[in-house]
Amino acid sequence: MAEENAAQPAQQTPPRMKVLTQYVRDMSFENVAIQKGLKVENNPEISVQVSLDARKLADDQFEVINRVKIESKAGDATVFILELDYAGRFEVQNVPEDQLHPFLLIECPRMIFPYIRRIVSDVTRDGGYPPLNLDSIDYLALYRQELLRRQAQLQEKQADAPVN
Repeated sequence: MAEENAAQPAQQTPPRMKVLTQYVRDMSFENVAIQKGLKVENNPEISVQVSLDARKLADDQFEVINRVKIESKAGDATVFILELDYAGRFEVQNVPEDQLHPFLLIECPRMIFPYIRRIVSDVTRDGGYPPLNLDSIDYLALYRQELLRRQAQLQEKQADAPVN
């Protein structure tokens, strides 16, 4: 019996994540069309840009910042610009060091995204427009895209480096 237990690998503790708090870190809504007296007749084009950042605050505690920039245009005229930095403070335990970076930039933003969606909807509605309901964000694809961008940037730097 003791031999059976010795042969089994030790139980690995599963990763744990706890949202300690979440908050608007910074927000700006510029209602360009109304300020300039422009009347928006057709459906404006909406562009959404998302970027992420994370930093360690204390042992097992991290701040993850989800930056969203939304620009609405009708032709060449800007209708509105919404910039939102929404952050969450997380307690993360039992995540191997080599998996911590993707965990922070994929799983943590996914947890707070519904709140970002609600804020964007409320602000656009309060700005005098139909509420903008953001589509879900594929944080895994966003993470992979950023890794590829960094890798290409590194290769470009290496190619430009002088050879001794």
